[in-house]
Amino acid sequence: MKTDLLFPNIAARDLQGLDVTLPDAFAGERNVVIVAFQRHHQELVDSWVPWLEEHAAADAGLRFYELATIGRLWAPVRPFIDGGMASAIREPVVLQRTLTIYGDVHKVTRPLGIVDRSTITVLLVDGGGAVRWTATGGYDPEVARELGNALAAT
Repeated sequence: MKTDLLFPNIAARDLQGLDVTLPDAFAGERNVVIVAFQRHHQELVDSWVPWLEEHAAADAGLRFYELATIGRLWAPVRPFIDGGMASAIREPVVLQRTLTIYGDVHKVTRPLGIVDRSTITVLLVDGGGAVRWTATGGYDPEVARELGNALAAT
């Protein structure tokens, strides 16, 4: 679905421990950002990875990111949570594209128009931080076709 949203300026950290500011840290001309809210969302995120890896390999301007959005209650144990995720992943490329945000989840959901945190949200963000397309849920061929069309138009 097309949008007129802007990705909010927000602090994040990749799983290699580098602090970044979003959307400035999105390195692509086109960036697919998958926003997850719960641990069990990882399966939904992973369902998109083969499609995204294939398209990113064929498109030098495309990058994709996994954005774990975690409430401020968990901030004191961030090193434990992030460390656990990093030790399970271990691949530098995946560690760099996996970003965590701890704090007020509404600072992410409100500006991005996310109303359902029971599933993941998939966003297409251009190099200037404008959200060009959005959808929810795990990989679906029809939704992937829509994303492909949005990528071609961006």
